[in-house]
Amino acid sequence: MNIGVILLVIVGGTIGISSTLYLIISAFWVLGQKIYRKIKYHASLYD
Repeated sequence: MNIGVILLVIVGGTIGISSTLYLIISAFWVLGQKIYRKIKYHASLYD
């Protein structure tokens, strides 16, 4: 295969994996913050 295609696959795969990990981690982070605020301050989960 061409070196350019291999480089493109590696860069594209890295960007795809990193964006997916960012979305998953940030979703759990926000959920954790909401649960923490609910327990500590009795705030609504929908705010």
